[in-house]
Amino acid sequence: MYKQLVAVAPREAALLSYQDRPILPHEVRVQVQYASPKHGSELADFRGETPFLDEQYDAEWQLFLPRATQADKGVKFGEWNLGNQWVGVIREVGADVQDYLVGDLVCSYGGIRETQIVPAVDNFRLRKLPAGMSWKNAVCYDPAQFALGGIRDSQMRAGDRVAVIGLGAIGQLAAQMAKQCGASYVAVVDPIAIRRDVALQAGVDDAFDPLTEDVGLALKKATGKLGVDVIIETSANAHALQAALRGLAYGGTIAYVGWARAWSGGLDLGREAHFNNAKIVFSRVASEPNPDSPRWNRRRIEDVCWDMLSSGKLDCEGIVTPVVAFEESAAAYCEYVDRSPELSIKLGIRFEQEGGGA
Repeated sequence: MYKQLVAVAPREAALLSYQDRPILPHEVRVQVQYASPKHGSELADFRGETPFLDEQYDAEWQLFLPRATQADKGVKFGEWNLGNQWVGVIREVGADVQDYLVGDLVCSYGGIRETQIVPAVDNFRLRKLPAGMSWKNAVCYDPAQFALGGIRDSQMRAGDRVAVIGLGAIGQLAAQMAKQCGASYVAVVDPIAIRRDVALQAGVDDAFDPLTEDVGLALKKATGKLGVDVIIETSANAHALQAALRGLAYGGTIAYVGWARAWSGGLDLGREAHFNNAKIVFSRVASEPNPDSPRWNRRRIEDVCWDMLSSGKLDCEGIVTPVVAFEESAAAYCEYVDRSPELSIKLGIRFEQEGGGA
């Protein structure tokens, strides 16, 4: 029997046993070596705060609508395998698989568990890791896509001044991408010192603590009273959005990437937003069609992100921290992802190694 990390109740995780099935001809079986969860939308599900619990998004109506009375909940506590990305070694290959071999080191989507059975025919999301690629870069494949989506949706151009608010994995990668794309100035904002330090080490120009500084005023001071042209907002905090509206240049754009909850206060649109012609673009890379369709879609975003990660253009060594053993993952998830996010950026899970490369 194998073990997997399961949300057994709201805000409660445990390692539970599961039995692997035989693979089908188009599948491969992977022994997982490293994995990582999401720290945003997955956390809302884990806490039982997501609208998907009792509602579902209807693509035809483009609305959240109530689930049918007898329908399953959107989150099945006791069954839901927590996690987002993993890296592992292929141990078994189905008869119809031609592009993958036993021993290949691969990355894809899925929960935190000891093995994965994955389609391996026409599955571009089953990515081979080239020699020298860090597993930490690989498990940032998903947040990199949302970061790039935010950069593109903001219409950022070379020479722009940029601020990134919220320094989880998405914000960290957005700050690196802004520099890569030719931003003349990149500032980051987060109340957690370790997150600001990682961004500074990656090359941003300024880092501000919203608990001790007037971020809007600081951004205006740093830009000769003009403000920044673009803000990538990933924190989903009402006070952060208010600060963004204060620090934004006249006619500038905020790309709102964060997964927000209902707000009870902290936002006043009768202030700078009303005077300064601010634009807010809600950015979600997973929504199709892409704003730049048909030239761009989710597949193209993913391909570009994988190239940036696998080539080393992005550096995730400081982003995936801390890294804990799989046996400790239930307690670590509750501590670092849910209760004390100030102790981490993106949690990494390390499995016992039994051969293969990493």
